[in-house]
Amino acid sequence: MHRSYVDMNKTHYRLHIAELERDLELCPLNDDLYIAGFVIFGDVELTQVCARELLKLAPEYDVLITAESKGIPLVYEMARQSGANRYLLCRKAPKLYMKDVHTVKVQSITTASSQILCIDGKDAEYMKGKRVLLVDDVISTGESLHAMEQLVTSVGGIIAGRMAILAEGDAMHRDDLIYLQKLPLFDADGNEIE
Repeated sequence: MHRSYVDMNKTHYRLHIAELERDLELCPLNDDLYIAGFVIFGDVELTQVCARELLKLAPEYDVLITAESKGIPLVYEMARQSGANRYLLCRKAPKLYMKDVHTVKVQSITTASSQILCIDGKDAEYMKGKRVLLVDDVISTGESLHAMEQLVTSVGGIIAGRMAILAEGDAMHRDDLIYLQKLPLFDADGNEIE
């Protein structure tokens, strides 16, 4: 494993995942706390490699699920690489085509106000009695993950495991989370917070 580092100007964090390196911009959550902005959108190589590496660690499951939106390319690629023809999505709002919608509230650290996650009734019925693997890009507080878990169990799905590319902050210490790399938090000066 390579050691990641913060650049000399303390504006970016270099992340190593498998054979890849990416420089992540440090972004303020508030005056005292910064996160390294990890965005998988548009990076096909990163998406493919992360999906491959997560699948190597995945427990047995019947179906994958993620929350809108940054987990979508990852869960799609995991399904594609594993030969699955279906994955499930927790939406941030009901869509016109959704019927018998199941909903829970969630508060994420990267979103200013509380949100909801919801799934369509057909997806709820599909996962009933199945082993469902929860997947996301970054887990920090675990609120989105917890909301997905509530949705899955409320409709009779069985949690097969919890996976993410990165574990940030307190999530690094969870023993129920499978992830590829730790992602530190930073102070206003760009120093890693222990």
